[in-house]
Amino acid sequence: MEIKTDNTLTKNQQEILVGLLLGDGHLETRNNGRTYRLKVEHSDEQSDYTEWLFQIFKNLCGQTELYRRVRSDGRVSVGFTTRTIGDFCFYSQQFYVGKKKRIPPLIHKLLTPQTVAIWFMDDGSRKSKNHRTYNIHTLGYTKFDLEFVRDKLLTTLGISTRLHAQRNNTWRLYIGSSTADTFTQMIKPFVEKFPSMQKKLVN
Repeated sequence: MEIKTDNTLTKNQQEILVGLLLGDGHLETRNNGRTYRLKVEHSDEQSDYTEWLFQIFKNLCGQTELYRRVRSDGRVSVGFTTRTIGDFCFYSQQFYVGKKKRIPPLIHKLLTPQTVAIWFMDDGSRKSKNHRTYNIHTLGYTKFDLEFVRDKLLTTLGISTRLHAQRNNTWRLYIGSSTADTFTQMIKPFVEKFPSMQKKLVN
């Protein structure tokens, strides 16, 4: 059993953190990068997933339950913010150049099935209900970053991907039919736990 302290990330928390930072999660600093905290926020429709994440990181949080926020468009979000801890500094150095996210240089050492499943739940989807393939919406990353992570997904986990060009010189990862079944079997044990996420899986 992993021992949790208030200032140290467990191996499980580290894996989940990497998936969150590849996706929608982000690290915040209020003192020019000396310390960081994690912020996670999702739509209210995904509160089952967000509550699970909160329970994973609850020992690092000051709050006792998810906050609820009404956005300017009327939609409701739920989320949490951790306290600042030293362990987040390593991940900020890996994932950020200034305020811009990047694919970490050490991503090949950080990728696990759970990490990729978290990334997929944040940013992934089926291509459509008529397709048995997947997209991961990676529009915030450069083409160089995505070519790098494509190589590491293949060599580390055996997942083959392609890049599909989008508007404004952006790209997304496409998981085609040749490897979609392998990808499904890898992420399914993590994704199927959440009713809000099950629709993303190819049946």
